[in-house]
Amino acid sequence: MLRRLVTWSYDRRRRVVALWIAALVAGALLAGAFGGDNEVDFTVPGSDSAEAVELLQERFPSYAGGSVDVVYRADGGVDDPQVAARIDELTAQIGGLDHVMAVEPGPVSADGGTGVVQVRMDRAAEKLPPEPIERMMELAGEATGDGLQVELGGYPIEQVEQSEAGSEGVGILAAAVIMLVAFGSVLAAGLPLAVAGFGVGVALAAVWLVANVLSVPDFGVQLAMMIGIGVGIDYALFIVTRYRSALARGREPRDAVVEAGTTAGRAVVFAGSTVVVALLGLVAMGRDYLWGVTAATSLAVLVVVLASATVLPALLGFAGRSIDRLRLPWFRHDAEGRRTLSWRWSRVMQRRPVLAGLGALLVLLALTAPVTDLRFGMPDAGNGPEELTSRRAYDLMSDGFGPGANGPLLVALDLAESPAPPAAAERIGATLGQAEGVAAVIPPQINEAGDAAVVTVVPEAGPQDEATEDLVHELRDDVLPAAAAGTGAEASVGGMTASFIDESEYTGGRLPLFIGGVVTLSFLLLMAVFRSLAVAIKAGIMNLLSIGAAYGVMALAAGGGWLGGLVGIEEATPVPAWLPMMMFAVLFGLSMDYEVFLLSRVREEYVRTRDNAAAVADGLASTARVITAAAAIMVTVFGAFVLEDAVFLKLAGLGLATAVLVDATVVRMVLVPATMELLGDRNWWLPRWLDRLLPRVDVEGTAEVPAPEPSAPPEPERVPAGMA
Repeated sequence: MLRRLVTWSYDRRRRVVALWIAALVAGALLAGAFGGDNEVDFTVPGSDSAEAVELLQERFPSYAGGSVDVVYRADGGVDDPQVAARIDELTAQIGGLDHVMAVEPGPVSADGGTGVVQVRMDRAAEKLPPEPIERMMELAGEATGDGLQVELGGYPIEQVEQSEAGSEGVGILAAAVIMLVAFGSVLAAGLPLAVAGFGVGVALAAVWLVANVLSVPDFGVQLAMMIGIGVGIDYALFIVTRYRSALARGREPRDAVVEAGTTAGRAVVFAGSTVVVALLGLVAMGRDYLWGVTAATSLAVLVVVLASATVLPALLGFAGRSIDRLRLPWFRHDAEGRRTLSWRWSRVMQRRPVLAGLGALLVLLALTAPVTDLRFGMPDAGNGPEELTSRRAYDLMSDGFGPGANGPLLVALDLAESPAPPAAAERIGATLGQAEGVAAVIPPQINEAGDAAVVTVVPEAGPQDEATEDLVHELRDDVLPAAAAGTGAEASVGGMTASFIDESEYTGGRLPLFIGGVVTLSFLLLMAVFRSLAVAIKAGIMNLLSIGAAYGVMALAAGGGWLGGLVGIEEATPVPAWLPMMMFAVLFGLSMDYEVFLLSRVREEYVRTRDNAAAVADGLASTARVITAAAAIMVTVFGAFVLEDAVFLKLAGLGLATAVLVDATVVRMVLVPATMELLGDRNWWLPRWLDRLLPRVDVEGTAEVPAPEPSAPPEPERVPAGMA
């Protein structure tokens, strides 16, 4: 089937390119007209915070939606009549915006220099459209000046600011430079970029349309773009490399395209499928927003795989033998086989396999060690750059009212069964005010029906601090049960901070199960592909080591310090629990890609020569350049996201780039040749009974066109002087 698709795309290349251009245009128009909004709900069903949300939605809707803090500071104090008039005008303008339910004056700091106005919205922060929030930010900017500083804080503001990612251009530019070095030809280097552009463009349009039926968070779109660009360039790179190799052996362009599409193309389909299968494992976590993230990233991978199998053969048809025209004369790639540095390097590793293997293992374990400090949670605005209004509002709130004011807890009280609702609410509020770790308690607000109340608790620590997490558990387990005893009231702790804590514990607790499932799948797939028990076990262990190193580096950066400072994380921050899951799913597929590409060459040589040591060295020599180029592209594309403002994008980019770098260097260049040398012929052993049970999986396939006659090689192409 793949051969027919590749052949059809080559033979009808004009039609194929026209169809992809039409898909890009139509997708852009449809997404613009009918695209959905980004939504995410971090509330864990059945949790304490979910009970609080449900109660507030039913009986106290003014506290159930998202909120924005308008934080203002005046040089002469906020009580100045002119300042008060300007703030009144601003709040009146904000009160007229869509989805604004109420605008309430807040406290003034002890020094009189900082004030707060709280804006309550009619929807949860995750479900608010961006337009009223963006207009609110514009109004705050217009009010600032003449001694008055106005900043906006709260999760709705952070969401809008984080949705403005734009560092992918840096990664694409760096990837273009790497491909120029790898191919030495402008045309050959440009094809993977074109394929990634087609694939990601159509995929993003599809993602926006899917957002009408699924909750697709803004970071889901950003991750889909990051991963789509990376794998799109990577997959096209493998196919173009195989095509140029076939041309160099004398095949006609059409035959070379078919060979590349049915060998490297099949490996691309396999690798993309494994990424999607691993991503689908996220659905088992039972979280709606992970459905959206899975759909977005899976669509990106599937569409770039389709582009690699259709539009790339079409573009190769236009390029033909001219793919190496516009060659850069200072980049030459004449060395092959046993003349390459990679072959010599493999022999060095094989001469001292124990020393090389132990050295690589120590490096990986050292990189993994910081993972013990990894703490799950949601980064807050305090980690953002000072250029963001949410960060400046966070600092003003911390200076004026303490860091806990940036993440108050909402204690929802169900008073329907209480014989004396006001007294019960007052008693619970007073008890909360005496709890350790509580900075302040706003007096209970009782609804009109008198059957529900809200007590706002301001912690001493910031929203992402571990002390705040401990406080939430202390309130739930000890303080509130004792305070509500005998009153007939039922209490639950909610608010964004509590919801994030419940989400992190729920998702983080399922991470080991998810990793175990993915590793098991990896083991079975590789055993079926290479008919080897040792290769499958070794690959599973090496995948864990490389991804563990990525987690360790990510944890080190999240802790602030010197590495965090390099990527713009000045203070310690928790890591969203969904991020390690997403990373593991993506890296599993990418690692399988490199594993198949390398080991298929090694096995091919072993079957031909029955010399394990030579097969390993020759396989590494024939694949090292393309794996290195592919890994370098991935590292630059992923690493570019370190430049983003959102902390989770910084961590995602750093973690993914680290894993790919480690996998392509320490694992592929050191551990693989060392361990395969130690195992010898045992690398390819599989019990007969297991061989009969496992299905046959031919990943790279074989060329399905006859090889050219060696006696009649094609005439060498004449290249103008200066371009050779």
